Amino acid sequence: MNLNRNAFKHAIAAGSRQIGLWSSLSSTTAAEIVSDSGFDWILFDMEHAPNDIPEIVGQMQAAQAGTATPIVRPAWNDMVLIKRVLDAGAQTILVPFVQTPEEAEQAVAAAKYPPVGVRGAAGTARASRYGRIKGYLNDANDEICVLVQIETGEALAHIDAIAAVDGVDGVFIGPNDLSASMGHVGNMGAPEVQDAIQHAAARLKAAGKPGGILTSNEEEAKRYIDWGYTFVAVGSDAGLLVKSADALAGRFKGF
Repeated sequence: MNLNRNAFKHAIAAGSRQIGLWSSLSSTTAAEIVSDSGFDWILFDMEHAPNDIPEIVGQMQAAQAGTATPIVRPAWNDMVLIKRVLDAGAQTILVPFVQTPEEAEQAVAAAKYPPVGVRGAAGTARASRYGRIKGYLNDANDEICVLVQIETGEALAHIDAIAAVDGVDGVFIGPNDLSASMGHVGNMGAPEVQDAIQHAAARLKAAGKPGGILTSNEEEAKRYIDWGYTFVAVGSDAGLLVKSADALAGRFKGF
């Protein structure tokens, strides 16, 4: 039995645009539905959604027949949390609230087996198909993808050094928290915030590191792609459900 190739990791390394969807409904049925919609990746969230490891495993299982590569965001840049997510079978993680290159190095170390990192070795985890993938402990590092999330003005000041950390495969800009840290709570469209997002894209491009971002606004998504972002989430499962349900109810309430 062979180790799965991480299609997302190799695509962003080659500069191939990857369009994704955020998933926070914590539902295996929702995961199964959206995984077959044609997206390149789906992020299953543990930071702001009520997901723990069993729920994440179920959603990855539900999505495995679809087109989208699962990405998991652990709740924090924590060695134990990252280890558990990877043992559960995730090959790509998005580590939140990375402020400095040292914190980026910590995330990489947690995700990689020695001698590169400090990830603990398990013989029969789901990641190795319960021990059936021969040589998993030797080969896993090559297919693990570490994305780090920059979401404050302080982190932006360190973006070049963070992007330069060996083992960081991509840098994700968190626009909501970034706007809050810049004094524009709930206003990601503020000109100052948008300027920072554009500047971040240029700095990542200069560093040769793929950049990612999330928006539910289609015009913003197109603009971010034009600015050079490689992996872009263009909506969320919860947002799609809210928007469609509200619109349908609104069309019939006064009928």
